[in-house]
Amino acid sequence: MNLLTVIILAGTAGIGGIVIGYFLRWLVTLGQKGSMELTIKQTLLDAKDKAQQIIADAEKDSAETLAEARKKESEKEASLKKLEDRLLTKDETLDKRQSDIDTEAENLRKKAEEIRQIKEKVEALKITEETELARIANLSKENAREEIIKRTEKDYEEDLLVRMRKLEHNAEERLENRAKDILSTTIQRLANSTVPEVMSTNVDIPSDDIKGKIIGKEGRNIRTFEKETGVEVIIDDTPGSIVLSSFDPIRRQIAKVALENLITDGRIQPAKIEELVAKAKEDVSKIIKEKGEQAAYEVGVLNLDPRILLILGRLHFRTSYGQNVLQHSIEMAHFAGMLAEELGADIQVAKAGALLHDIGKAVDHEVSGTHVEIGRRILEKFEAGEAIIKAMQAHHEEYPYETIESIIVQTADAISGGRPGARRDSLENYLKRLKDLEDIANSFTGIEKTYAIQAGREIRVFVRPDQLGDIEAKKLARDIVLKIEKELKYPGEIKVTVIRDSRVVEYAR
Repeated sequence: MNLLTVIILAGTAGIGGIVIGYFLRWLVTLGQKGSMELTIKQTLLDAKDKAQQIIADAEKDSAETLAEARKKESEKEASLKKLEDRLLTKDETLDKRQSDIDTEAENLRKKAEEIRQIKEKVEALKITEETELARIANLSKENAREEIIKRTEKDYEEDLLVRMRKLEHNAEERLENRAKDILSTTIQRLANSTVPEVMSTNVDIPSDDIKGKIIGKEGRNIRTFEKETGVEVIIDDTPGSIVLSSFDPIRRQIAKVALENLITDGRIQPAKIEELVAKAKEDVSKIIKEKGEQAAYEVGVLNLDPRILLILGRLHFRTSYGQNVLQHSIEMAHFAGMLAEELGADIQVAKAGALLHDIGKAVDHEVSGTHVEIGRRILEKFEAGEAIIKAMQAHHEEYPYETIESIIVQTADAISGGRPGARRDSLENYLKRLKDLEDIANSFTGIEKTYAIQAGREIRVFVRPDQLGDIEAKKLARDIVLKIEKELKYPGEIKVTVIRDSRVVEYAR
């Protein structure tokens, strides 16, 4: 083969290769294009499906939101409807009230106009009447006015009396209720316990051997002790104690102190008994002074004369219907102070009057007269003050009520004595009978001491041996018996013992 042929074949082969390559490339490109179209179509289908799903979801959400919005709108419309109904109701109520107010205002205006017209008529009639009276009677304007007032009072006298009685009745009810409130409040604020007084005192002894020493040889120690103290010494089979019996608490206290000192000392004989009884009297006097000062300090009554306090302290050993008189007076002072505070009275005067109202009882067995009169004399003597005397003197209505404090003291006395269990009438009557027995014996001459013992079944009378002999003593006993039978009422019998004790003392030097 030649070169040209080779070149031609080579060219032909190259062209053929190019043509074949291009054809193959076209086939490959055609295949890729078909695959892309399919992919694009699938993507479009998928996109359409997703879009439809989104649209469906959106439509569903939109429907739910719309339904919820419609529900809220419905609820809001219902609420607004209720509010509108309420507002309409209020408007109707306000309109009605306004109408009522307008009607009432109109009525008031008419009544005011009527009152004004009536007032003008009354004033005109009053002027006319005054002018007529002045013209007829030739009276001045002031005299005419007085005449009109009198005529008016006369014309309406019955109405005025009815009105006054009604006001008086209402005032009495209010005052009575107020008084009850004050009294109940006062009683509740002070609630002291009440302990009745007893007629005997027990003295403890270390051993029963002491009883023999107290009795002494032939009973001289016990007789001396009873004579000096005025109490009955009861030595019975009760172990470990001796009983002192007397209606006078001061005597019992003196006897108790003296007996306790005798037991402590151990030397029990007549001379020692007289010495220790005298000392016991001094000790009891100190107790009396302290009790008076303590009572005045407790209730806040100051600047009293010390002699008044000394007499006041004696009430610690005095009873009234079984009630301790000093405690009764202290309680009364507290009551009186609270009542005076409520009523606007003088608290200090009311307290002092209540505290000292029974001071006469401290010496009523020594001084004649009622305890009120004795108390007045004591307070006047020691210059307690006129206001205090007026406050205390009317508590038993022996004197008139001159001040409000006197009424307060009487009321406080009733409160203190009227509480359940505060007093015992039978005991007071018993004590009075014992005192009457002693008073009857003391009414005779030549009497040194008199003591009622054995619960009033016996009275012992000690006479002065230098004034009465044995025969006179026997006659005295008979006279006392006859006077007791004549003046006293008592059950059973009363033994009268007259003791004439003669003692001769000489000194060897």
